[in-house]
Amino acid sequence: MTGHYDDRETRSAEVREDALRIALPRLVSHAKARAPAYATLLAGVDAAAVTDRAALGLLPVTRKSALIEAQASAPPLGGFTTRPLGDLPRVFASPGPIHEPQPEGRDPWRFARALHATGLRRGQLLHNCFAYHFTPAGMMLEEGARALGCPVFPAGPGNTESQARAAAHLRPTCYAGTPDFLKAILEAGDALGLDLSSLTLGHVTGGAYLPALRAFYAARGMTVLQSYGTADLGLVAYESEAREGLIVDEDVLLEIVRPGTGDPVAEGEVGEVLVTTFNETYPLIRFATGDLSAVLPGTSPCGRSNMRIKGWMGRADQAAKVRGMFVRPEQVAAVMRDHPGLGRARLVIGIDETRDRMVLRVESPVRDASLVESLARSLQGYTRLRGVIDLVEPGALPNDGKVIDDTRPA
Repeated sequence: MTGHYDDRETRSAEVREDALRIALPRLVSHAKARAPAYATLLAGVDAAAVTDRAALGLLPVTRKSALIEAQASAPPLGGFTTRPLGDLPRVFASPGPIHEPQPEGRDPWRFARALHATGLRRGQLLHNCFAYHFTPAGMMLEEGARALGCPVFPAGPGNTESQARAAAHLRPTCYAGTPDFLKAILEAGDALGLDLSSLTLGHVTGGAYLPALRAFYAARGMTVLQSYGTADLGLVAYESEAREGLIVDEDVLLEIVRPGTGDPVAEGEVGEVLVTTFNETYPLIRFATGDLSAVLPGTSPCGRSNMRIKGWMGRADQAAKVRGMFVRPEQVAAVMRDHPGLGRARLVIGIDETRDRMVLRVESPVRDASLVESLARSLQGYTRLRGVIDLVEPGALPNDGKVIDDTRPA
């Protein structure tokens, strides 16, 4: 594999930030003018002033739960699109339920970039095992392949033996699907005595890409790389041949924030992934994915210069029910906002004999009884539940993005 998809992948940080200074105010202005939901959410925002990441970080976060609620109250798409349903190419439905519009244009979810990084080139056949019904995954990969000039076999999921027989006959170069299903197809082909040697590439997403799977594909001489995306946003980040983290797509802006807030964390600290997508049809701004990740320092050895993340590291939406009341990361974040200057916090939920027990562990440079009392008051004020405060040394809590740790037996 040589070359990059376009020159944008190797831009300097200065050039990339200059582009953001132009794109961000345009995006905010467009969303306010054309998407009714953002006209309300951003009513007091001066779009011309949103020219960098710091200014963007002052805007409200949009959560998936807000999309679901908006779509229920203002069907079909909750006012987050800039065009009516009748002007859209397709609309999809994912569990939630939540409905996603297909943006207009060539490769609207931008997966051509990720497939190109995997090694797919013009004329090579893609064996696409993502679903083509209800959810947009199948079309996402198909549109990306077609933008590269590649034919697509729309296989969809399931029917392992039939998949293997079709691959043996059609001789695809690249598989697209979940990480483990490719292994199932290859093993089915082996059992049937089929020649599947044409499959030298794989692009996987939608599941855990475990080291054992990587080793299995490598032993067969295959290059199988992964990407991270969502039905709402399309491609967010992708792996290159360097295999050192996932490189953020050129058409999104990614932030890592403390779960339950919109507050950025330091480079390397685990937090929730927020994504802003520069999509004229569906301009999601500071969209909370609910996923945890962290920024990797430096740039990729492959020459692509955009930010890199470690990949999927768990879920940020860690709500738990305690004594009949839901406790959420946002409430822990509110407690900490009342007490600036402290480090990480983690609410540990356990059982004391037969009763739920909460312990808020807080990194603090000082041991102060008045601080303990103040934290306890804030915790009860925001959660309406009493809890114990445990002050620990700075850096004592793990860097894993976990805000609520429910240790009770399942």
